[in-house]
Amino acid sequence: MIVHKLRLQRGWSQEQLAEFSDLSVRTIQRIEKGQKASLESLKSLAAVFELQVSDLQESEMKSATKLSMEEKAAFKSVQNLKSFYSHLITYVIVIILLFIVNFTTSADYIWAVWPALGWGIGVISHGLRVFEVFDLLSPEWEKKQIEKKLERKG
Repeated sequence: MIVHKLRLQRGWSQEQLAEFSDLSVRTIQRIEKGQKASLESLKSLAAVFELQVSDLQESEMKSATKLSMEEKAAFKSVQNLKSFYSHLITYVIVIILLFIVNFTTSADYIWAVWPALGWGIGVISHGLRVFEVFDLLSPEWEKKQIEKKLERKG
């Protein structure tokens, strides 16, 4: 997580950090998700961030144990939001392409509306969950259900 924080402090994307450190984007993603980095990866990252490898290792250890519940929730929220926007952009691009194909092949019947409606329902559902429009099945609901189950067992 410290790599994530250091990267964001400098305003770099994962792609930029990968380029600066000569690591793959996938490696950066894995390290930022908390997977253990190899010594070579740590050396590359330490050089980019102008730190000692030992400082980076120490910070990683402290960061893993000190990450607050609020920080974890914030990271998860941002990941969910990013996932939704990615889903929405993919939907828009594919549906536009389907309508182009539809109008160039058979303009008399507009079949592209069906995938647009079906997939659109999925996008709307995804958005409702991400923006927590309804309380049903939200994290708060889950927490209440877990507390109920634990009280019955205890």
